[in-house]
Amino acid sequence: MSGEQKPVVPETAGPRPRRLTYVAGLVALEGLALLVGGVWILVLGVAGDPDDRSQAVTGGVTLAVLALLPLLAARGLLGRRGWSRGPAVITQILALPVAYNLLQAESMAIPAGIALAVVAVSALVLLVNPETTRALGIRGPGKNAGGGDEEK
Repeated sequence: MSGEQKPVVPETAGPRPRRLTYVAGLVALEGLALLVGGVWILVLGVAGDPDDRSQAVTGGVTLAVLALLPLLAARGLLGRRGWSRGPAVITQILALPVAYNLLQAESMAIPAGIALAVVAVSALVLLVNPETTRALGIRGPGKNAGGGDEEK
């Protein structure tokens, strides 16, 4: 029958692109760094002698909770979930001002700022890459489920 339509194969079928695996690793690395930093501040706040114990505990808990966003996004990227690109992009956008502030310091924070900037920019480039977008099943504006333009 000539009127039959072929079943649409989702873009997420097949092996995961390396770019998607790389960006998931970068996002997970950021999440782990936030988690380690949060736990470190929390331990110092509880066991150490901070100037303001409640501020140290609050800061540590806040960083640990913020670590959930990139960690969940990384898991979603590995699972090729389209929703995961948004939180991953937001994480990179939030990391750029932090990197800038670290670069403005005159201390050992400068190498950390350089590393964070490189990771954030690299992750953003990988996240907007067309191969990554297709692998996540994200269509551009005006595209239907089959990947073609919508009729007007």
